[in-house]
Formats: sequence, structure tokens, C-alpha cells
Amino acid sequence: MKIEKIRSIIEQASQAWMTGNVDAFAELFAPDGKFIVPGHSYVGVAAIKQVMSEFAATHSDVKIEIHQIIADGDHAVVEWFWQDTETQTGKQQKAEDAIVIDFQEGLISRWREYIDSQTPN
Repeated sequence: MKIEKIRSIIEQASQAWMTGNVDAFAELFAPDGKFIVPGHSYVGVAAIKQVMSEFAATHSDVKIEIHQIIADGDHAVVEWFWQDTETQTGKQQKAEDAIVIDFQEGLISRWREYIDSQTPN
């Protein structure tokens, strides 16, 4: 896959998170795509939509800054800074995040996040 296409998909994913656009994020995945975050694995577009909807209902002010994207064939690694606010408590959360993404036929087949919320940025 071309780096331009990979970069476009990653940028679309970050915009979907920042705007809470559940459909836009889920549509980037293959029908049986996997979305994996520490402690949880979601398989399929419906499950990905559900978990993102739950997040969007309880968090706001998502900000993402992409630091770098490294791509090789149908694989990419993204490093980005993430910030959000819990709507109920007003607590801000910040994390550095590395994401390993596999693509198949122009869609995400696997998205695996390694989140560091402990190390000061």
C-alpha cells in the first residue's frame, strides 16, 4: 500500500476520534477488523462502533497530535499524543500512544495500541 494512502487513513482515524464520528472511524476497518487496546479486543465493525460510541458518550475535547508514521508495505506504526476530558468528572487524560496497524485491501485489518499515560511528555 502506498504511504500516501496509509497516511490518509491514519489522518481520517484521528479526525474521527477528535470529532466523535463513530461511523467514519469504523468504516476504515475491514468487516472482521480488530481494534485492540490494553486489556480489550474488539472484532468487527459493529463492535468497534459500539466501543467508540461508549467512549464518545463519556469523553469530550479529544485532541490528537501525530508525531510520526512509519510504513512498510501493508503495515504501519503511528506515534501520537492523545488528550481527552472525562465529561462526568472534567478530568483531563493525556497519553503517548504507539499504534501498530495492518491493512488488507485498503482497510484496517488490525489496530493495536500501546498506551503510555505514566511518562511525562
